[in-house]
Amino acid sequence: MATLRLSELEDEAWRGFLYAHDRIWREIEAGLAPLGVSMAEYSVLALLGEAGRDGMRMSELAKRRLMSTGGFTRLADRLERRGLIERRRSAEDGRGFEAVLTREGRALLRKAWKQHHGDLRRLFFDRLDEDDLRQLTTIWTRLAPEDEDATSSTP
Repeated sequence: MATLRLSELEDEAWRGFLYAHDRIWREIEAGLAPLGVSMAEYSVLALLGEAGRDGMRMSELAKRRLMSTGGFTRLADRLERRGLIERRRSAEDGRGFEAVLTREGRALLRKAWKQHHGDLRRLFFDRLDEDDLRQLTTIWTRLAPEDEDATSSTP
């Protein structure tokens, strides 16, 4: 069975996206490395930072990170062993667990946010104007799964 080839424009757009993503991801990851934080760890810390002092349910964190529950639990175990998060039984229903940043986690997150945001500006935002950013926002919205809640995006 023959497969349809991508048009030259489609191929250029796809490869451009992959190249830009890979290059930016690697440089951001390298910027976080001196802080001892992986991109996966940073994304969890950032979600908890945005959630505030009440933290977030573990199941919601796993969902927003697009991770399996088991994979996310291992990641949370590492963050907890490092003293960056604390897990507590949910005050709401007592069944689930919530994760909250510790004082050390908040301090590390402030440093990581500063590094991450600086790198994002240098590698991405400073190279685009407001019209470019609006167009990208429209494109990402079009590419989101139809059943995805608009509030479930990550940084």
